[in-house]
Amino acid sequence: MTFLKNLKINDKLIKDLDFTLIITIILIVIFGILNIYSTTYKQSGIKTAKIQSIWLILGLVVMYFILTIDYKVLSNYVKAFYWTWIVIITCNDFLGRAVKGAKAMVQLGERTFAPAEFVKLALIFMLAKKIDEMEEGVNNPKNLLILAVYSIIPIVLILAQPALGMAIVSFALTVGILYISKIRLKIFGWGILAIVIFTFIAWSANIIPAYQRNRVMGLLNPDSGTQGINMQVTYSKIAIGSGGLLGKGYLKGSMNTSVPEHQTDFIFCTVGEEWGLAGSAFLLLLYGIVIWRIIYIAKNSKDQFGCLICVGIVSAFLFSILQNIGMTIGFMPVSGIALPFMSYGGSSMLTYFMGMGFVLNVGMRRRLINF
Repeated sequence: MTFLKNLKINDKLIKDLDFTLIITIILIVIFGILNIYSTTYKQSGIKTAKIQSIWLILGLVVMYFILTIDYKVLSNYVKAFYWTWIVIITCNDFLGRAVKGAKAMVQLGERTFAPAEFVKLALIFMLAKKIDEMEEGVNNPKNLLILAVYSIIPIVLILAQPALGMAIVSFALTVGILYISKIRLKIFGWGILAIVIFTFIAWSANIIPAYQRNRVMGLLNPDSGTQGINMQVTYSKIAIGSGGLLGKGYLKGSMNTSVPEHQTDFIFCTVGEEWGLAGSAFLLLLYGIVIWRIIYIAKNSKDQFGCLICVGIVSAFLFSILQNIGMTIGFMPVSGIALPFMSYGGSSMLTYFMGMGFVLNVGMRRRLINF
């Protein structure tokens, strides 16, 4: 009975729970399941959509468990969480089995999961924890070095898989957290310059894998044709464009199935073809509500640690949306970035539910309550 009581959320806390955020997230996931079913029912019937529905339920359960524990208490386990996932991704980099040229997935029986998704969360928590503990701020040289080390370790390990898209997301969330922490623009500028120089050297020395170089070249040369490096993007743009204003109608899409990974990385082309511009705008509106609510919670957080968690989550969330949708319409290079809460797959779904659980946790405990 004591265990069950500990899993109950106090009524005074529930009053500050952001139900708008929860409902919006669920709507996005349901919309995603509808589109996943549309692209897979001819091959696998209801199986793929059913699995995604299970991930929705599991995500909600995990989110609830996170809400039952004060995030300040959970902060005591940040270091253990960070280093555990660093060890896991390191072992996978050296001992894992390559899938499509990258060791980004860990095999567990019939299922796989992407450790980089959890490393992304671990990085957010670690940066928030360290900055919250720093008395002299992020511009202190020693503190800046500490943050740089904690950021570089996971990003390098993700790049070693290689999973460039996830590494870029990790970099984007790091930038978001440091920016809100009031890092000097001069320091930020030098950091960007260093990355540009490193990228140029890596490109010139052929350190960057050939298929990733081809993706960048495909972005710079969009007229390379449907049989070349732009095949995915070309068919994706055709599918989205064919949807017009209102779309062809649910289950009536045909071009989206010509796009590889149409139920995962390229799920947005199904939205564009079957639901048209109106459906795409509706999805973007839902994403906008989620981003607005996270920013609101961050601004009203009672402490810096909670604020930075929210900033990290919203930075990763926003960049993933921009990168995923951008690559489906030819504005960004192709990378294995899932569209949050829409793409098929458990790792992305579960980690974003965990992240949103912490955001809701921060919002729910934004003021002191006398019990």
